[in-house]
Amino acid sequence: MAAVSPAGVSRDVVAAFDVDGTLTTHDCVVPFLRRVAGTARLAAGLAARPHRLVPALVRRDRDALKALSADVVFRGRSVAAVAAEATEFAQAVHRDRLRPDTVATLRRHQADGHTVVLVSASFAVYLHPLARLLGVDHVVATELETDQSGARYTGALEGPNCRAHEKVVRLHRWLDERDSSRARVELWAYGDSSGDRELLADADHGVWVAGAAAAA
Repeated sequence: MAAVSPAGVSRDVVAAFDVDGTLTTHDCVVPFLRRVAGTARLAAGLAARPHRLVPALVRRDRDALKALSADVVFRGRSVAAVAAEATEFAQAVHRDRLRPDTVATLRRHQADGHTVVLVSASFAVYLHPLARLLGVDHVVATELETDQSGARYTGALEGPNCRAHEKVVRLHRWLDERDSSRARVELWAYGDSSGDRELLADADHGVWVAGAAAAA
């Protein structure tokens, strides 16, 4: 169902949901990294790179920590093997970690015929199967770079970590690609952290979702 602006111009309605703490009861990034690498291997891999880890911790640089963790966990890993882990992880999230209140809001958007998108700093590799389980239309998230064969991960992120302003940039890019620019869309956005502030500020209706701990 399209919305009509005060000027009488019909606009598509898009609802963008952050994942960690907004759609789920807990952060999903670290549990996924631990699942793929194993807790001991992840800890050892990070400890073996103090020249990158310590400065990132001192600066509280989440982007640098995400890039370092991806290098430790995914470098040389089979895309197919990670995809299998990601699908099982998404099933577990769908079964055990979703917030009923936010999912109910998502379902209302779907019932009204709105386009629903996951816009998240989490890894796209497990958000795609989660999106399929939720019947969500699209995913805008942190992507992992593959080698030239497409069979293995390089350990690098494909572009910046998808948080803060990057969420806005990528969502606008996707809207442009589907011939539905931001100006032609009534955007609802749901988030719960500092990494969502710019997305919420850009939306026509920015909704701050609180109480994730209570929903756990």
